[in-house]
Amino acid sequence: MSFFLQELVNGVTTGALYALIALGFSMVYGVLKLLNFAHGDLYMVGGYIGFFIIRWFGGAAKLFIPVPLLVTIMFVAAAVVVGGLGVAMERFAYRPLRNAPRIAPLITAIGISFFLENAALLLFGAQYRVYNTPDFISYSSGIQIGSVSIDSVQIMVLVMGLFIMIGLQQLINRTKLGKQMRAVAADREAAEMFGINVNFTIAAVFFLGSALAGVAGVMAGLLFNTVYNTIGFLAGLKAFTAAVVGGIGSIPGAMLGGLMIGIAESFITGYISSIYVDLIVFGILIVVMLVRPTGLLGRAQLQKV
Repeated sequence: MSFFLQELVNGVTTGALYALIALGFSMVYGVLKLLNFAHGDLYMVGGYIGFFIIRWFGGAAKLFIPVPLLVTIMFVAAAVVVGGLGVAMERFAYRPLRNAPRIAPLITAIGISFFLENAALLLFGAQYRVYNTPDFISYSSGIQIGSVSIDSVQIMVLVMGLFIMIGLQQLINRTKLGKQMRAVAADREAAEMFGINVNFTIAAVFFLGSALAGVAGVMAGLLFNTVYNTIGFLAGLKAFTAAVVGGIGSIPGAMLGGLMIGIAESFITGYISSIYVDLIVFGILIVVMLVRPTGLLGRAQLQKV
C-alpha cells in the first residue's frame, strides 16, 4: 500500500506539470482552433531560464541571495520572458496566417518548434544543464507519512500547480479578460462586432498559456534536476495527449488529463516497466478517442451553417 501511495504522489506531481502545459494547449486551441506544437519548447525555454538564474546568483552551492527570493525570481522571470516569447510567436508567425487554411499555421508551429530546439542547441550546447537542486533546497525537509515521502520540491510543485490552476479558472470565469476570451472562442467575428479587441485578447491568451509553460519548465528543472534542448518535445506530446484526453479547449479537461497522464506514467513505471510508458500512454489517447472523441470533459463543436 505504501508503494502505491508513493507512486500516486509521484504521478500527481508529474501530472501537475503536464496539466500546466496542457492548459496552454487548450487555451490557444479554444480561441484559435490552433494546435500550437511549439508549446512544449516554451517549457524547455523556461527550464533554461531557471538554470541560468541560478548561475547568475552564484550557483547552486554558493547562492548569495535567500532561496525563497531566488525561486520567486526564477518563476517570475520564466513567466514574463516565455510569456513574451509566446506573444511574439503569435504576432509574427500566427497572426498573418489567421485566415489561411488550417494546415498553414500547423506547419508553422512545427517549424517554430524545430527553430527553438536548434536555437537552444546552438546557444547552450547539447550537454545536460544540471540544477543541483539538493544544494539549495533540502529534500529532507518535506513530509514523511509512514514510508511515503513527499519532498519539499514536490510540495512546492503541487501547491503552486493547484493555486495556478484555480487562479486561471477564476480569471476565465470571473474577470473581464476571461469573458473576452470566452467570447472570442465562441465567435471571433461577433466578438469583434461587439467591440472586443480580438488581437489583444488572443495575445493575452498566448501570454498566459506560454507563461504557464515557462513556470512548468522551472518546476521540472527543480524536480528532475536537468534541462536540455529537446526536453520540451516529449513533454509537449504528453501535454497534448493530456489536453485531448481531457477534452481539448476545456480548462478543467486539461487539468484532469494532465493528472491522469502523470498518474498513469507513474504506475506503469512502478508496476510494469518504464520501457512501456510511452506505448501505454499514447495507447490511452487512442482508446479515449475511439470511445469519446471529444475527450472526457469536452463538448462537440457546433457547426456553423
